[in-house]
Amino acid sequence: MKRLMVTGLDGFVGRHVKQAVESLRDGRFQLVEARGAIELREPATLQQAIEETRPDYVLHLAAQSFVPASVKDPRATYEVNFFGTLNLLQALKAGGFRGRMLYVGSAEEYGAVRDEDLPVVESCPLRPRTPYGVSKAAAELLCYQWTQDQGFEIVMSRPFNHLGPGQAEHFVVPDFAKQVTEIKLGRREPVLKVGAIDVTRDFTDVRDVVQAYLALMERGESGEAYNVCSGREYSIREILEELIRLAEVECRIIVDNARLRAVERKRNRGSFEKLAKCTGWNPRITLTESLRDVLAYWELKFRHG
Repeated sequence: MKRLMVTGLDGFVGRHVKQAVESLRDGRFQLVEARGAIELREPATLQQAIEETRPDYVLHLAAQSFVPASVKDPRATYEVNFFGTLNLLQALKAGGFRGRMLYVGSAEEYGAVRDEDLPVVESCPLRPRTPYGVSKAAAELLCYQWTQDQGFEIVMSRPFNHLGPGQAEHFVVPDFAKQVTEIKLGRREPVLKVGAIDVTRDFTDVRDVVQAYLALMERGESGEAYNVCSGREYSIREILEELIRLAEVECRIIVDNARLRAVERKRNRGSFEKLAKCTGWNPRITLTESLRDVLAYWELKFRHG
């Protein structure tokens, strides 16, 4: 059984990784956790965690992942996402790591892609337009460099938008789901505040994303990057209307200018062909299933705290 250490285990994706690994019946992974907190900006915590866990695999999830926060404070984002990744690599080297690592990047690394170039494939140039995207692209290049001159086995992933139960409410789907649930339970007026909704994104359920990560850790090619996405393009308006339909509520939609971004892509859709060829992975959970589970999460949270 291979020992798996996860940075960001207490985060949205990390919690689903924990559930997925614990439910495995084939004994592929043993999740190992350090006694203390892992802080990417504090090398000593990384060194201690590696000494305690002695991992065979490392899944590097921890990051500052909210784009508006990166615009507000770019330096903090770079310190966590780029220099934190460097700290992790150096700690692994100091600990004699000889296993495999999966670096989790982002589709934000691609930046704005022309409509005629959709779906986005891995050979598409990286032209990030936000500090978050820059930090993720820079850390990915750092990981690639370590596969070349440090002898590390590192696979890189570029996930597109996630959704699923437990995601922080400052992301678009949980934000809408929370508002819709409040309306359903009579906790707010039947008015939904939104930002730009006539844009499209490629959403994948977090539970499918986790399965892609586990497959890539085992079978991905070191030094290669793989899109993790659904291959489908959904408008934000379509998602909002489906949430309203599933919750069986009636409401008015108003645009809140505070929710609009200065830099906003109009369309986005990825291709997971490379990932599928390498691992056999395909997304299995439908958008409607995901949205139903997100609504159930918020209703349970409001009813029981």
